[in-house]
Amino acid sequence: MTEDPRCCGSGTCIIDPEGRCWCGQQWDGQKMAPPRLERLAPAPPPAGRGLPGADTAAGDAA
Repeated sequence: MTEDPRCCGSGTCIIDPEGRCWCGQQWDGQKMAPPRLERLAPAPPPAGRGLPGADTAAGDAA
């Protein structure tokens, strides 16, 4: 296996074609760095919050 020049030196980097490492860092063109916040997708809403009937557990039919 060839060593990726973008590796941080730990020897454990696994970098995809988009420059993202398994540890969460992103190649910025010069170095590995934490991803920019505006690039992150918003988190999905918690399950069962704000949905009609979501407070009723399955099998609780009267």
